[in-house]
Amino acid sequence: MAIKPDFSAQKPLNREPCVKKLTSSFITHRDGYDRNHGMIPRIDAARHIVCIDGAVKTALKLSIDQLKSDFKQYEVVCALQCAGNRRHTMRTLLKEVDGIDWGDGAVMNCRWSGPKLRDVLVKAQVTASASEKYHVAFACFQTECQEDSWYGSSIELERAMRDDGNVILALKMNGEILSTNHGYPVRVIVPGIAGARSVKWLDRITIQAEESKNFYQQRDYKILPPEATCKAAAAKYWDTTPAVQDMPVNSIIASPQTGETAKLSSNGLLEVKGYALPQGDQGPVVKIEVSVDNGKTWHAADISEEARRYGKWSWVLWTARVKIVKGPNGRILSRATDEGGNTQVANPQWNLRGVCYNGYGESRNITVD
Repeated sequence: MAIKPDFSAQKPLNREPCVKKLTSSFITHRDGYDRNHGMIPRIDAARHIVCIDGAVKTALKLSIDQLKSDFKQYEVVCALQCAGNRRHTMRTLLKEVDGIDWGDGAVMNCRWSGPKLRDVLVKAQVTASASEKYHVAFACFQTECQEDSWYGSSIELERAMRDDGNVILALKMNGEILSTNHGYPVRVIVPGIAGARSVKWLDRITIQAEESKNFYQQRDYKILPPEATCKAAAAKYWDTTPAVQDMPVNSIIASPQTGETAKLSSNGLLEVKGYALPQGDQGPVVKIEVSVDNGKTWHAADISEEARRYGKWSWVLWTARVKIVKGPNGRILSRATDEGGNTQVANPQWNLRGVCYNGYGESRNITVD
């Protein structure tokens, strides 16, 4: 039951932290990014019900207490990122795009806990077989959105039913009850997949033969072909372009940033820091490389010990110490490789919505003292 909404459908809360602050901690404890398409509802957890229906033998209506007590609780450490993370770079380096001007901070790495979606669906007894390629649709009916009267999204049933997929109905974030901004009292967390699919303030889970019909599954968060150069030209491509699911391998440079003055250490090396993310379920990131000569040569970075402990879904924080010539106009690049062998690309394809940008991490116009 919704009590009181914050913000509005016309002016939703969307913000990101400074990347230096963001990367100061392996776990994002506070000040993670906010991405919304409408109001932030205030929900009475004692009265909230999550319905499970569609292609199931037993439809369920589960309270928050039941989600806590009737199912084993799991914790997964994973990065959650907006599909539009790094859109500003695509806009400035490639071509103008349509969307919020996200920098590099629309990502957070957190400990999420709650029952596995798989366990809930097992209790509901899904009737669709894996070969039928069904979908799991998530819906929030709490607030009106900018482009629809509700918010919805979906993932493939096969991903949801994988025990190692670790899809969680999250009740806690970093050991504490979810904040209102991040989906209290329950949200979906789908590791490795664009944050748009991790629906907040969850009301309904439906097993169905088709993807969610919501605007944000059908008319947003898609890598449209280059021919879709404007909204009018994009119209004919929406129905044939797949919705973004797995996010690509990626890295960024948090320090030094573009335009900054950086000082060499006493041993004549420049310290470079950043984060890196694996592609979809292909983690963890196993290698970060840094170049100071426009990609002619690459130097291995050190990956933080915390990242090595937390497995495939997490980001990694990295540090490199490199030799670089003193003076202005320095340029530093980073690239990541994950366990699946996916390596960050130099020049990704432009797309109108500016999603899934994963060109090399880059800091330009660095003055080295």
